[in-house]
Amino acid sequence: LSALSPVWCHYQFRVIVLGDAAVGKSSLLRCYAEGPGGAVPCPTVGVDFYSRTVPLPPAGRAKLQLWDTAGQERFRSITRSFYRSAAGVLLVFDLTNRASFERVPEWYREAAGDRAAAFVLVGQKSDLAAERAVSAEEAARLAASLGMAFVETSARSNRNVELAFETLAGGILRALGRGALAPPHDCGAVRLIPSPSRPRPRARGEPQGRCWC
Repeated sequence: LSALSPVWCHYQFRVIVLGDAAVGKSSLLRCYAEGPGGAVPCPTVGVDFYSRTVPLPPAGRAKLQLWDTAGQERFRSITRSFYRSAAGVLLVFDLTNRASFERVPEWYREAAGDRAAAFVLVGQKSDLAAERAVSAEEAARLAASLGMAFVETSARSNRNVELAFETLAGGILRALGRGALAPPHDCGAVRLIPSPSRPRPRARGEPQGRCWC
């Protein structure tokens, strides 16, 4: 990975959020991008866009382009066009809605195709414990069978929201390290963003030249 991510190099990762309608995708994204406590979002029509920059150890960072997709069937032809240009995918289901969990494999097959994007399974609405319809153990088994991590979140209480996106960013970075994603050739899924070179220290008594901004 050292050849891809020297300390002066940063990334831009394109991330898509998929799942059934009303599972909490938009609430999750808004909580992450804008902070908790916002107004309840309206249903997504087509695709919405957010962005946020996250740190990448040891000294880099990544700007996440976050695409929020509509879960209704009538918008699937629109959202499918975004699948192939994503470096990472959050597959979101509602912990209180078993049907949304049972459709996760279908969403995965549709989004994965024959490529090696990073995936994280997210169980939303963990604050509604009394209405829970899917156990953590069952969700973790499904995630493991699909080769991805599982995170339970609550946009309402801001529980594990940061963790879900940081886990996905780390997965994308590991995919880069093993060559599954190639920044120059992956349809905008990943971009390298070199930082400006830092000036060498000025020797004592050396005239000051141009300034570095």
